[in-house]
Amino acid sequence: MISTVGRALAVILCVMTAVFFLIRMVPGDPAKMILGEYSTPEAVESMHHALGLDLPLGEQFIRFVKTLFTQGDTGNSIINGTSTRELIADRAPVTLLLIGMACALAIVIALVLATLAATHKDKLLDHLIRIFPTVTLGMPIFWVGILLILLLSVHLHWFPVGGVGEGWWGTLYSLTLPAITVAFSQIPTLVRSLRAQMLEVLESDFVVTLKAARLPSRVILFKHVLRNAALPTLILLGVNISYLIGGTLVVEQVFGIKGIGSLLFSSISKRDFPVIQGIALYCAVSVVIISLLIELLSRWLDPRTKGKP
Repeated sequence: MISTVGRALAVILCVMTAVFFLIRMVPGDPAKMILGEYSTPEAVESMHHALGLDLPLGEQFIRFVKTLFTQGDTGNSIINGTSTRELIADRAPVTLLLIGMACALAIVIALVLATLAATHKDKLLDHLIRIFPTVTLGMPIFWVGILLILLLSVHLHWFPVGGVGEGWWGTLYSLTLPAITVAFSQIPTLVRSLRAQMLEVLESDFVVTLKAARLPSRVILFKHVLRNAALPTLILLGVNISYLIGGTLVVEQVFGIKGIGSLLFSSISKRDFPVIQGIALYCAVSVVIISLLIELLSRWLDPRTKGKP
C-alpha cells in the first residue's frame, strides 16, 4: 500500500510539473487578455509585475508549489481574483454527477450486452451486439452528442437540448442525455472485453463441472462466470474512466453545461494559469483515487493479485 501511495503522489507531482511548464509554452499573454488588445506596453509590464509573471520561471514554480502546500490551492484566478479552489468546488458537483451517471450507464449496458452475446455465441443476437462496438468505436464523442440531440431532443422531444435543470429530478433528467453520450464512448471496449472473458470462462473445466452438477444456469452465470470474467474488464474500466473524465469535459461544451469543462475551456482561452493548474491537479487526484479503488476491488475479486505490481 505504501508503494501504491508513493506512485500516486509521484503521478500527481509529474502532472502538476508538466501542466505548469506546458501551459506557459502556449502562445498568449494573460496580461493582454485582462487589459485588452489596445493596452500600452507600460500597462502590460505593470500587470506582469502585479501577477508575478515577470519573475524567472523557476521562481514562479517555487511560489506555485509553496502556495499549493501551504494553502491547498493553486492560487487566485488571474481574471476575476476568486480562489481557484472555490471556482472548482462551485462547478465540480455537476461534473462529478455526470461522470457517475455515465459510468453507471456504461457498466449496466455493457454487462447486459456482453452477457447476451456470450450466452448466444455465433447466433444472430451475438452478431448484432458485436456490430455495435464496431460502429460506435470510431465515432467522436462530440459527434455522438450532436446526433443524440438532433434525434432525442429536437425531433422526439424526450430530453432537453442542453443546460442543467432545477432540483434533483430536473438535474438528473437534464444530465441523462449527456451521460448517455459519454457512456457511448466506453461501452464498445467494455462489451468486447467482457464478452471475450465470459466466453473463455464458459469453456473452462470448472464451469463444465458445475453444469454436470446440475447447478441452475443463472447461478453459474452470475455467481461464477461473471466474477471470474470481470477482473480484466474492471481494470480496463479503471483506465477508461481516466479518458471518461476528459470526454466529459468535451460533452459539457456540446450540451452547454456549466461544469468543470466549461470552466477549463474558458480558462484556457483567457490563459488563466492558476485555474488551469487547479483543474489539472483535481483531475489527476481523481484519476489516482479511482485507480486505487480499482486496485482494491481487483484484490477483492481475485486475492491472487495481492502484492502484484
